Amino acid sequence: MPDNMTVVSEIYDEHNYRTDLKPKKQGNVISQFPFLVPKGKNIVSFDSDNDLDLDRPNKEVIKIEHSLNTKLSLVGLQVWRGAFLLGDLLIHLGVNGELDGKTVLELGAGTGLTSFVASIYAKKVVCTDIDLGGILDLIKLNAKYNDKLIKSQFKVVALDFMDTNWNSVLQREVQQADIIVAADVIYDDDVTTAFMTTVHKILTTNPPKTLYIVLEKRYVFTLEHMDSVAPCYETFLNLLEKLKLEKMWVVEELSPDFPQYFQYERVSQLVLWKISASK
Repeated sequence: MPDNMTVVSEIYDEHNYRTDLKPKKQGNVISQFPFLVPKGKNIVSFDSDNDLDLDRPNKEVIKIEHSLNTKLSLVGLQVWRGAFLLGDLLIHLGVNGELDGKTVLELGAGTGLTSFVASIYAKKVVCTDIDLGGILDLIKLNAKYNDKLIKSQFKVVALDFMDTNWNSVLQREVQQADIIVAADVIYDDDVTTAFMTTVHKILTTNPPKTLYIVLEKRYVFTLEHMDSVAPCYETFLNLLEKLKLEKMWVVEELSPDFPQYFQYERVSQLVLWKISASK
């Protein structure tokens, strides 16, 4: 897809997230994305009458300033569906104590939405993206909008998939990371290849580490195949096969059968992969 083509996230037509709040940057909008936060851990308990004791989850919103459309290289300025599935996963992990004391590193964080969810539960969150189009400033702005949600140490750092010559700051953050997450970073073959190169370097830097990747298979009709195919996803799978050859690495596709906390369409094209790298 040519970079000068305009792309639009499909979620904007699924629900009315828009607000009348005035954005900081002209041309942007501010949306509020509702979600549920369970109280405590998923433990079944009973009251004094031996009835099931159900705590109603808290209703929260994440306020995000974003673009409604961009060219391909700046898609991170929008919000995409995969961020919600990854947000659901992080809440699920957090409720079950799996983020306690952990440092979470997000790759290609875009508007920062998923990092803000992680910061409800983790000890520290490092939110990364390429320093292009003002995206890092946008993350910092959205962090201010959501400061009441952020309970962890929160840091924004530049990370470009095309550049694996990391500075000392980024190198230190990668070394200390326990859990790495990424959503909707598979949309271009060159970016996908660079992303997987970055993943390899991260997972081999001071393991053990666990990576969760959420992506949406995007189908296009091609004359070559005379069918609808998902070429970027196929590139991702081919590169994933090479990772499976790494010793002491476990690569598995997970079923998204955990609860849904965000308001969105959990379509069948959304997929979730987990890569675990031991020492």
